[in-house]
Amino acid sequence: MFDALFTAIEEWMRTLLTAVVKSNLQTMFTEVNQKTGEIATQVGQTPQGWNGSIFSMIRNLSNSVVLPIAGMVITFVLCYELISMLTEKNNMHDIDTWMFFKYIFKMMIAVYLLSNTFTITMAVFDLGQHVVNAAAGVISRDTAVDVAQLIANTETAMADMEIGELVVLALESLLVNFGMNVMSIVITIACYGRMIEIYLYISVAPIPFATMTNREWGQIGNNYLRGLFALAFQAFLMMICVGIYGVLVASIRLSQNLHASLFGICGYTVLLCYTLFKTGSLSKQVFSAH
Repeated sequence: MFDALFTAIEEWMRTLLTAVVKSNLQTMFTEVNQKTGEIATQVGQTPQGWNGSIFSMIRNLSNSVVLPIAGMVITFVLCYELISMLTEKNNMHDIDTWMFFKYIFKMMIAVYLLSNTFTITMAVFDLGQHVVNAAAGVISRDTAVDVAQLIANTETAMADMEIGELVVLALESLLVNFGMNVMSIVITIACYGRMIEIYLYISVAPIPFATMTNREWGQIGNNYLRGLFALAFQAFLMMICVGIYGVLVASIRLSQNLHASLFGICGYTVLLCYTLFKTGSLSKQVFSAH
């Protein structure tokens, strides 16, 4: 009689613990697939597409506050350019008409760049968006985790476990699931932080654009333009990180060692967060932006 009772209790606990583990794993791997798609969507958007209200505010601030300062900067740069052009020709003794035509052409280019600052800036991010969208199609197809197959393999492996081992496994799955939720917040912070950095970066765009036509001061504008490309292509590097993460997680065999596999998934997620934050500095190194 007592043997039957103990057997029934053991079966009930086994069923309960198995259900807990399966539920945690289901949530965990569904989160992996969802997060992969969310990052692709987030980093594949341009500044005006990510949040139109913030973009409009930044653009108004740039036009009303930064653009007048850029107007003073371009006036100084053009005056400096004219003085340098005249004095470098033997202290104004070797002046020809072509110098003034060249100066007027430079002035027209400088005014054109300043007048179309936001158009040029958005063109850079449109290029980055095109690259990210092309990569997203490949990554989303190659890194989707087969949740149903993994759960089936896990259920097969748990059939041979004792109650004590199932209790430990259930606690581990709860811990890893909680860690995955925390890492999801960190990943969201990385994506949102990049977009906020972009808004801050483009808010002062008229000032560096005002310096581009001068040989000495043009380094400011050139470095700023390299920084724009670095921010735009950082999204591509983030997509690669997500793709590598998805492949690593999908390659884990839960049926062999469930304990090591769970903590392996957690470790890969921590690695993903670290690499996402490192993509900013890596992208700047690639484009020599500082």
